[in-house]
Amino acid sequence: MADRTPEGAGDGDGIRTFPFPVDLSVGGVGIQVGPMGTGRMWHADAPLERVHRIDFHVVMLFTEGPVRHMIDFAEYQAQAGDLLWIRPGQVHRFSRTCEYRGSVLTMQPGFLPRAIVEATGLYRYDLPPLLRPDAPQLTALRASLANLQREYEDNETLPLSLHTSVLRHSLTALLLRLAHLAASSAEAARRQADTTFTLFRDAVEQDFATNHSVSAYADALGYSRRTLVRAVRAATGETPKGFIDKRVVLEAKRLLAHTDLPIGRVGAAIGFPDAANFSKFFHLHTGQTPVAFRAELR
Repeated sequence: MADRTPEGAGDGDGIRTFPFPVDLSVGGVGIQVGPMGTGRMWHADAPLERVHRIDFHVVMLFTEGPVRHMIDFAEYQAQAGDLLWIRPGQVHRFSRTCEYRGSVLTMQPGFLPRAIVEATGLYRYDLPPLLRPDAPQLTALRASLANLQREYEDNETLPLSLHTSVLRHSLTALLLRLAHLAASSAEAARRQADTTFTLFRDAVEQDFATNHSVSAYADALGYSRRTLVRAVRAATGETPKGFIDKRVVLEAKRLLAHTDLPIGRVGAAIGFPDAANFSKFFHLHTGQTPVAFRAELR
C-alpha cells in the first residue's frame, strides 16, 4: 500500500479513479507486496477512511481482527486469517475505528497475461470479497504470499526482465490458490454451475443502464420468464427483477458518491430520464433520497 499515487484520472461518467502507483513499487513493476499499516492513502485527495475507487486489485490477509471494511456499500467483518479481495472499479472505504494488521498485495491490471487472468478469475465480480480459508489453506496461502514478497523485494539478483517473470509466476501460484478458495464456497459453486443464471448475470452487467425489463432479458437469452425466475431464485434467493434493481441501485450509489452530477443526470445514466421517477425508485430501495444519500457521504 503506497503513501501517495499519481494524480487520479476520470472516465466518461466523471468518477475519479486512483491508479496503481507504478513509480512507488520496487523496480517499477506492476505489483506491490508488504505489511499493512496506518496513515496510508492511495492519493492525497482520497484518504482511506473516505469512500473511494481504485483501478487495481487489492488482496489483504489479516493477522488481527475483527476489521470492518466497506466494499460496494456492503459491510464485511474480517477476522485474523481472513482475506479481502477488492477488484478494480469496486468502491470501498477503510474503517476509522479498526487497526489493519497483516499483509497487502496490490496488482496493476495487465501485469498478468490474459490466460492467467481467465484461469484465476480476476474479474469474477459475482464472487464474495471476503474469503475464509481453513487451516491448511491458510498455511499454504501465507507461504505463497511470503514467497511472493521475498521475490518482490529481491530486485538485485536477477535482471529486471527475469525478475518480472519470476514475480508473474509467483503471483500466479498465489492467485490460483485464491481462485480455488473463492470457487469452493457453496454459493460460488452453485452460481458458477448455473449457466442460465450466469448468462443472465452477464447480460444485466452489460445492459442494466438501459434495460430494466425481466421479459426483455428472457427474450434476448432465449428463455421463458418462468425458467429465468427459477434460475435466478436458485442462485441468489431473489427474483430477476430484484437482481436487476440491486445492480441499478449500486450504480446509482457509485455515481452519487463519486461525482457531482445533478440528480437528474445520475438517473438518466442508469435508465431514468425522469428525475422524479429516479428519486422515487432510489428511495423505495434504500429508504433515502438521492440527495440525502450523497450528503451522508460528503
